[in-house]
Amino acid sequence: MATADATTTATPPRAVQAHGAARGLTTAGRGAGGGPRRRGVAWLGLTPFALYVLLFLAVPAVIAVASGFSTAAGVPTLANLRAFTDPSVLQAFAGSAGLSAASAVLGTAIGAVVCWALTTLRPDGLVRSMVDAASSVLAQFGGVMLAFAFIATIGVQGIVTVWLRGIGIDINANGPFLYTVAGLVVPYLYFQVPLMVLTFMPALEGLGVQWGEAAATLGASRSVYWRRIAIPVLAPAFWGSLLLLFANAFSSYATAEALIAQGGIVPLTIRQELTSETIVGVQNVAGVLALGMVVVMVAVMAGYSALERRASRWQR
Repeated sequence: MATADATTTATPPRAVQAHGAARGLTTAGRGAGGGPRRRGVAWLGLTPFALYVLLFLAVPAVIAVASGFSTAAGVPTLANLRAFTDPSVLQAFAGSAGLSAASAVLGTAIGAVVCWALTTLRPDGLVRSMVDAASSVLAQFGGVMLAFAFIATIGVQGIVTVWLRGIGIDINANGPFLYTVAGLVVPYLYFQVPLMVLTFMPALEGLGVQWGEAAATLGASRSVYWRRIAIPVLAPAFWGSLLLLFANAFSSYATAEALIAQGGIVPLTIRQELTSETIVGVQNVAGVLALGMVVVMVAVMAGYSALERRASRWQR
């Protein structure tokens, strides 16, 4: 009797066996054919974005850079590379680098302080939600609207300028400050700080609470925790955000174009080469300057990607 019960328990009915075999075949069929088909359908969703990148980013960039290696008549040449020995071009690259570095350093420092202050608020609170929403909008705010806002605020006859002049402070004593390369740092911070908040806040929120508790349990003070644990963990994300802000400022054009009539930075120099009415036949030099910008941007973004990969190890 015991033997019969054991045999019945060990051997399932044939209907159950058949159902299990059919289910196994179905699962195998899904794994063999369903997976690739689903992945293929998922990749189709990227088609519009890929076409956008190809038509509006990749193709114009290739055409712009390629134009620097030909004359106005279309004859291939390397003579345009001599533009990099022009003092005005070198000054434009130096101006762009200085403007980008200054706005990136200030934007990173101010944004990091804002992020630290936000960590004391509830993630689902009203203030935090408003700051996140404002950062998402202001990080993309620029161009003529931003330039007009600063002209009305700290321009030659701006509200703040007139008020400061009334109390004896003249910010334009050495000339219109806002309409210089150095003056561009102020409006650039308007979108650099929100961009820093968006990029650095996830890393700051990724600090594990248990890390601080473990350090305190082992006798570490708060300063030791930040010096030995938090800052080394946050360093890759911090420097990566700094590089991202540098690249963002280096490639900005619309705000500077609305405030500065002449060159001084590379994007405005490219525009000047394309629209010059006093020097004819220099349109293709703009392609060489675009190549210089591409080289700088590739180097900066490569550094950013390396730091981002290192920072992501602590966010898994």
